[in-house]
This record gives sequence, C-alpha cells and structure tokens, in this order.
Amino acid sequence: MRNALARVAPGTPLRDGIDRVVRAQAGALLVLSDEPDVLSICSGGFLVDAPYSPQRLSELAKMDGAIIISTEGGRIARANVHLVPDPTVPTSETGTRHRTAERVARSLDVPVVSASEEMGVINVYAGGNKRQLQEVGHLLERANQALQTLERYKAKLDDAITNLTAVEVEDVATLRDVVAVVQRGEMVHRVADEIETMIIELGFDARLLRLQLDELYGEIDDELDLVVVDYLPAGSVAEDILSEMSKLSDDDVLNLRVASDVLGRAGDNDDLSQEVAPKGLRYLHRVKRLPSGVAEGVAAHFGGLAKIQRATLDDLMSVDGVDESTARAIRETMTRITESTILDQY
Repeated sequence: MRNALARVAPGTPLRDGIDRVVRAQAGALLVLSDEPDVLSICSGGFLVDAPYSPQRLSELAKMDGAIIISTEGGRIARANVHLVPDPTVPTSETGTRHRTAERVARSLDVPVVSASEEMGVINVYAGGNKRQLQEVGHLLERANQALQTLERYKAKLDDAITNLTAVEVEDVATLRDVVAVVQRGEMVHRVADEIETMIIELGFDARLLRLQLDELYGEIDDELDLVVVDYLPAGSVAEDILSEMSKLSDDDVLNLRVASDVLGRAGDNDDLSQEVAPKGLRYLHRVKRLPSGVAEGVAAHFGGLAKIQRATLDDLMSVDGVDESTARAIRETMTRITESTILDQY
C-alpha cells in the first residue's frame, strides 16, 4: 500500500493525471502494472504503448474501460480494456468499477486506482487493503493531530523507561515495570507507523512532518530492543517478541497481562508484581566504543545488572576482551547512571 501511495502522492505526474480526471467529473480505473498476469485478464481495448503524461491520461479516461500503466509508471500500455478478474475473489464494494478494482488488486497483488465519476472519490487498492485519498489540507490536519498524540505517548514511554531505570538501579524491578515499557513502546510505534503512511501519501508536502517524526521517534526501536533483550529467556529473539506484540489488537496491547504473555518468560506471567532481574545489556550499550560482543560477554559472565554494578576493575578485566581502559569505562558508566537516577528521584 505504501508503494502504491507513493506513486499517487501529490506532486507526482500520476496524481496530476488522476486529479485532472476528477476535475473533469469523469471516472477512471487504473492498473499500475503491465506484468503478464495483468495483461492476461485484459479483454479488448487499444494498445497505446505511449509515454505517460497527465494530459494523455485524462483524455484516455473519457473512454469507459480500464487503463493499464506500466509497472515503472513511465508509459501507458493499454486503454479502454475490459478487465476480467476472478469472480470468486471476495469484495466489499458495490459499484462495478470499485468491485473490479478490488478483485484485481486482491487476486494479482498489484496496485489499482479507482476514481469515482459521480462522487469524485479516489480509492487505492493494494493486496487486501484499501485507502481513500484525501485532500492535502485535511491530511495535514490529521497528521498534525497524530503528531500531538505521538508526543503524549512518547512522554509516557519516557516516564516508563525512567521508572524502569530507577527500579533496576535499586534491584527491585517487577514484571509490571518491564511490560509497561514494552506496551507503551508498541503504542508509540503504531502511531508513528500511521504518520509514516501519511507522510508517504502526502509526498512533497510532508517535508516538515518527516523532520518532526524523526526528531520524536529517534532511537526508540533500539531502546525497546535492549529492554526486551535484557529480560528475554535464553534462545529468544527480541525482534520476534516485538513482532508478536505488533500483531496484538489495541485492546490486547493495553492489557498488561496479555502483553506480558508475549514476552515468553517462564513462570506465572499473570503475577505482574514478581521481581525480575535485567541482564544489564541496556546499560552496557551506553559504554562508549564497547563492542556488542564484549557487552554480551560481560552480561553473560556476571549474570545480571546487580553483579555488574558491584564488580571491581579486576572482576571486569577477567572477562575476555575487557582491558583496563574498558573496565574503567564500564565502571564510570555504571556510576554515572546510578548517580543521575538518584538525582532525578530526589
């Protein structure tokens, strides 16, 4: 869907042609692919094979049939063709043009654009998804509202991470503290994902939105990966856990007990008050120029953040790959995090 939206974003030649069709109060059915499987369902029409231009598209749209645009978008392959998709493919549409568009998109997995003659509505179909294109002003307003929502969720996520850091330093972290971070991180990701789609749909008009999203979203994914890795059982992969979290409904994500089950920890995940101990990787990754392999080695050697915090220079230097300067850097980082956390609390 995002690839399809990028092709019909404001400022693109294809969108210019579609807007001309709508302004002329004409309808259009555009298949944005000329692959053999698309041509195999075409009947009748004319072989055009001419360079694409918005003017050509608006003129060809005066005919009733579908228009086939080349996959790369640079040529108009055919016009006034009758499409014969698989009639058994389910569709929720009622109009002939929209039903055909959805069936072609579902059965062939190609992007299809349908412009309504009477309503002037432009729908984009890609696979099993449908999205109605909106006016730039309305879409910008929605995107700005989504950015404000993202700011609020980001603030809640920051609070959850700060709280987790505080309880980890005191070695009193609970499953509830961990799940709260993962849960709020997933909600931030969902809002950011929706804004990303809006940015693609807006095209050239979304430059400022892109800057704002990059500033707000930043390195959230990396932070969440480290939180999950810190509490994962052996053999689990953080990406898989976060992927499973993304499949939950909004209600399930907001349910702490359901979200805790996704983490795949052994024991009673319904007991959110149970104490859990981090491996310490999130802290070790803050040590400058410390390779990931060495950080994992330190975490595995000591078996938990609490022991890393208490480790002496000699203890740290007993780990493969840790020399005196690296050991000092680890000690300084641990001390700095502890002190800053205590200061934030008081």
